[in-house]
Amino acid sequence: MALHAMKPSELAKKVVNKEDLFILDVRNEDAFEDWKVEGENFEYKNVPYFDLIDGVEDIMDDLPKDKEILVVCAKEGSSIMVGDMLSDEGLEVSYLEGGMKAWSEHLEPVKISDLNNGGELYQFVRLGKGCLSYMVLSGGEAAVIDANRMTNIYTDFAKEKGVTINHTMDTHLHADHISGGRALAEETGGSYWLPPKDATEVTFDYQALEDGNTIKIGDTNIDIQALYSPGHTIGSTSFVVDEQYLMTGDILFIDSIGRPDLAGKADDWVGDLRTTLYERYQNLSEELIVLPAHYMILDELNGDGSVQEKLSVLYAQNHGLNIEDEDEFRRTVTENLPPQPNAYQEIRETNMGQITPDSEKKREMEIGPNRCAVR
Repeated sequence: MALHAMKPSELAKKVVNKEDLFILDVRNEDAFEDWKVEGENFEYKNVPYFDLIDGVEDIMDDLPKDKEILVVCAKEGSSIMVGDMLSDEGLEVSYLEGGMKAWSEHLEPVKISDLNNGGELYQFVRLGKGCLSYMVLSGGEAAVIDANRMTNIYTDFAKEKGVTINHTMDTHLHADHISGGRALAEETGGSYWLPPKDATEVTFDYQALEDGNTIKIGDTNIDIQALYSPGHTIGSTSFVVDEQYLMTGDILFIDSIGRPDLAGKADDWVGDLRTTLYERYQNLSEELIVLPAHYMILDELNGDGSVQEKLSVLYAQNHGLNIEDEDEFRRTVTENLPPQPNAYQEIRETNMGQITPDSEKKREMEIGPNRCAVR
């Protein structure tokens, strides 16, 4: 039978639609255990490629005959070879086009809503890393918040929508992925905004994003209001968009809260984190819809593929918002930290403009899941 290529966009639809899929991952065991394609109804078998060079006969009994099989590797080459062998055995098989590197870079645009007085809000879901970025459109203009480095996704989308990207903004200095905000601003001639408390070591010019800034998009009343909200970083800044949405960056997620240690200052910043979550956000309307910069687990995806929830629901259900004792909160946040993101220090240096790795190096730096949350 013929071997088929499955594009990352096709795989993304299967994740969002909760379809059945059997994945044969032929990367090494440690790479598979660290990070894999996740789907609610996916089944997995991990067999390193080098164990299959002489043939696939030993694993045939472990593979389904009545279910779609997708072979996955790092870059696609090994999965094509294994897929060909399985096809020769009569199985219906696909391989992931571009491998895990391509999966890591795929962004799935999801419309969040129409906005008051015209305009639209879109969320870009990076399923391979759990990153979330946003585009606000109004009156022929657009702003992009927490852009990933694959800037062509945003420029192509803006062209399709007939808008010009005039502003890019980062809620904070990212440490788990390389920001595309500055590059996107350079490509479009727009302004790049960054919280100044996170920018003390940057090597480039930027617009200072500070508490109380109001950035109007287009000629309609779509305001993005900046709200200083430290804790994940000392400069972390949230946005209230159109008086409906709260973009929380990496401070608050749907099922978890942000980690305060990626600059090595967990003990210093944990107090800021609690103040933001337990005071600053509590002064806001509980009717605001929270739009974070990441998600941690598949359960955080809604049926339409978006990641969003009302602030009142999070105050009722998110454990990180319901730890009354300050000492217990401090212990939970500082003693329950996941492993730090891969190459996070190099990523921070890249986002500060201190180093300029080439495209392939950037891809390697980002390989793996995001690890911005404490749960």
